[in-house]
Amino acid sequence: MAIPIRLTVNGKPVDAQVEPNTLLVQFLREQLRLTGTHVGCDTAQCGACTVHLDGRAVKSCNILAVQADGTSVTTIEGLAANGEMHPMQQAFRECHGLQCGFCTPGMVMAATSLLQQQPNADAQAIRDQLEGNLCRCTGYHNIVRAVQQGQAAMGDRTAVSAE
Repeated sequence: MAIPIRLTVNGKPVDAQVEPNTLLVQFLREQLRLTGTHVGCDTAQCGACTVHLDGRAVKSCNILAVQADGTSVTTIEGLAANGEMHPMQQAFRECHGLQCGFCTPGMVMAATSLLQQQPNADAQAIRDQLEGNLCRCTGYHNIVRAVQQGQAAMGDRTAVSAE
């Protein structure tokens, strides 16, 4: 029995029907075709499926789509604006904070959420926040460096938009 849901995804209203056991990650990937949100472990251990739910980083494999009814969801596709990468996406690219790229969307989403909550987070706070996001390629040094560069760029962007 399908259940109607209404939410905002990447700034656009979405009305859909979902089965009661449909995970948010499945809904995003299969019904909305937003495949930047990756399915890694299906047990909320790896963080590849991280999205923002009402501005907070959550693992979308651990939430039912019906639980997202009435919320605002942002995926990795929703971070870019006007064809320009988000500063955090750009920083991951410039600092080589990725190798295979599978964990990258979840890392970027977790990092941007952290910096919205703690704009002046230090390296330890960044490491603590990313603890629930696994990468099997990089060793994390370049990821932390990318988050710090993204942090500086996001601060610059905020300062410019405030003027």
